[in-house]
Amino acid sequence: MTHFDDLETRSQDARLASQTEAFLAAVSAAQNVEGSCLVADGAVAGLDDLIKLPVLRKSQLVEWQKAAPPFGGMVVKNAAHIFQSPGPIYEPGGISHDWWRMGRFLHAVGIGKTDIVQNCFGYHLTPAGMIFESGARAVGAAVVPAGTGQTELQVQAAKDIGVTSYAGTPDFLKVILDKAEAMGKRLNITKAAVGGGALFPSLRQEYADRGISCLQCYATADLGNIAYESAAMDGMIVDEGVIVEIVTPGTGDPVVPGEVGEVVVTALNLDYPLIRFATGDLSAVLPGQSPCGRTNMRIKGWMGRADQTTKIKGMFVRPEQVAALVARHDEIVKARVIASRDGEQDAMTVRLETTGGDARAFANSVREVLKLKGDVEVVVPGSLPKDGLVIEDTRSYDSA
Repeated sequence: MTHFDDLETRSQDARLASQTEAFLAAVSAAQNVEGSCLVADGAVAGLDDLIKLPVLRKSQLVEWQKAAPPFGGMVVKNAAHIFQSPGPIYEPGGISHDWWRMGRFLHAVGIGKTDIVQNCFGYHLTPAGMIFESGARAVGAAVVPAGTGQTELQVQAAKDIGVTSYAGTPDFLKVILDKAEAMGKRLNITKAAVGGGALFPSLRQEYADRGISCLQCYATADLGNIAYESAAMDGMIVDEGVIVEIVTPGTGDPVVPGEVGEVVVTALNLDYPLIRFATGDLSAVLPGQSPCGRTNMRIKGWMGRADQTTKIKGMFVRPEQVAALVARHDEIVKARVIASRDGEQDAMTVRLETTGGDARAFANSVREVLKLKGDVEVVVPGSLPKDGLVIEDTRSYDSA
C-alpha cells in the first residue's frame, strides 16, 4: 500500500525543520490570546525550548474557557462546528481537508475511495462522529452516519448499502456482527478503524477470524488524531501534525526514553493551537521505526491513566504534590507514594530514591507537602519501578 503522503516517510531532519517552523507559529498564535494560560515563560526559539512552556491541563482549559467562552478568547477562523465534551470543554471543528488528521489513520487501515464506512461514533454534541467522517472524506470513502445504538437498523443499513468498513468503539462492532448473525444476514465488513476504548487482543483476534482487519488509533476531542496503528501492528505511529512528549506525571519533565510517563501533546494546528496539552494518559516511546516504512516516533499505546490522584486518610494526594516533594531536595531523584491498609486504617509509605540527605528532613517535607504522616523509605537510585506510577494504591476494594 502506498502511504497517505510523503510526510510519513520523510527524514528526521526534514521532519524536525518542518515541525520547528509549525511549532513556532503555533506558539506565536497561542501567545497572542489575552489572558491565555498558554503564554510561554521565556523565549522560545525552537523545539528544544518546548520544555520551557507550561503544561496545560484539562482543569485549566475549563477555567480558561469559562473566563472567555467558548474557546478562552481564541478566535478560531475555521470553526464550522462547536462541540461540547464533559467538563464542560468546548472544541472547535473545521471542515477544511482532514482538519483532525484522521485520514492518515483510515488510509493505514486500508480504507479508500471504493469503501463505504459505517461510522458508529456519536454525532451528538461530542466531536467523535465528525472527526472520523472528516477522515473518511480525506480518503474518498462514503459514510453512513450511523451513530450509536439501534442495532437492528444498523445491520439492515449495512446489508442494504453494502458497507465495507466500520468506524467506532472496539466492542460495538461485535454487537453489530452478533446481531447480524441472529438476523441471518451476512455483512461485507472487512476493515475496522476503532478508537475510544481498549482493543483487547482476544477481540481483535475474533474480528480476524471473521475476516475483518481491525486497527486502532489514539485520539482526543481536543487534539484530533495523536497516534495510530499500521498493518505492521508494532506500536502506534505518532501523527505528523502533533509533537508528543512523555513526561513524569504531575510535571513537565521528560522521562528517560522508553520509560512510562504521561502523554503531553502539542497540536500544530494554527486554527486551535494547544501547546503541551496533558492528556492524562500513560504511554512510553518505542525505539526505532515501524516496519511499515513510516519514520515518525512510535509509542506503545494507552498504558493507563496518569491522573493517579488518590484519597488517603481522607486527604487527596496528587501527582503534582509528589513532584513538589522531589523538587524540594536536590538529593531526591524520584518518589513513589504507596497507599495501603494497616488493619482497618489507611496507611501511607513514601519511597524515595536518593543520593544521600537527611531522612528526618525528608519526613518533614512529606508531612508539609502531602499534608499527611507516613513511613519514609530511602532507596538507591534505580530501585523504583519504571511504570509511570508516582502514586500506587495497593488497597483491595473487593467485598470478599
